[in-house]
Amino acid sequence: MSNRLEKVNSLLEHEISNIIVRDFNFQESLVTLTRVDVTPNLIEAKAYISVLPEDKTDQVIKTLNRGVYDIQQKINKMLNMRPIPKIKFVKDEIIAKAAKIEELLEKIKEVEK
Repeated sequence: MSNRLEKVNSLLEHEISNIIVRDFNFQESLVTLTRVDVTPNLIEAKAYISVLPEDKTDQVIKTLNRGVYDIQQKINKMLNMRPIPKIKFVKDEIIAKAAKIEELLEKIKEVEK
């Protein structure tokens, strides 16, 4: 990955997470932006979201994708960068898989006792 792409990923991650914290009120949910992956041509960006409790994930992602236009507008105003990638929020499967592995390891420990 190029240095520029890494910088753009990091910058967008920082700005999007600030907007989520400031502008969205997810009651009873912990919403985390885990990473942002921008395509090499800077046209699209996937923003990976992790939500606890996990059963609220689809609802949170729908809400964020519905508000993506406003998020894009705020980023356009904040960043002196062209083009601003089109953002799409998706579920971060890696976090869910890691949690499942942790759960299985705990069960193994319990069985071994």
